[in-house]
Amino acid sequence: MVDNLRSRESVRRKALWTLSHLITGDPKAAAIVDVLDDIEGQERVDLNHSHPGIDIDAVREAVQIERHSSGISIVNEASIPQPWRERFLQASIGSTRLTVGPYAHDWEKFLAQWQAEMRHLDAHRSAR
Repeated sequence: MVDNLRSRESVRRKALWTLSHLITGDPKAAAIVDVLDDIEGQERVDLNHSHPGIDIDAVREAVQIERHSSGISIVNEASIPQPWRERFLQASIGSTRLTVGPYAHDWEKFLAQWQAEMRHLDAHRSAR
């Protein structure tokens, strides 16, 4: 399941990045939206077999932010429920972090970007 989740979120991340460069209604977006729709369908099946999905507001509440001795706020990575942890990890590849956890501001930026990406995806879906 973990490899499937990692692979799925990697594909989702690449599709969202590609979609972000297309204006609503661009015919090239249709194939990307189809990929994202397929991923969401797979996710619904997986979540029905394991646990119910958690929305962005609930995940924001669940995640623990701690003050590191350096004075920087970090995320307790283990407190991020799946599939959100893997989504964040895929979106953060190459980002700087402390060995004990990612920066809290990167987590907040990810959540804000996710919401913007979902609005952009919805706009593309509506334009089909």
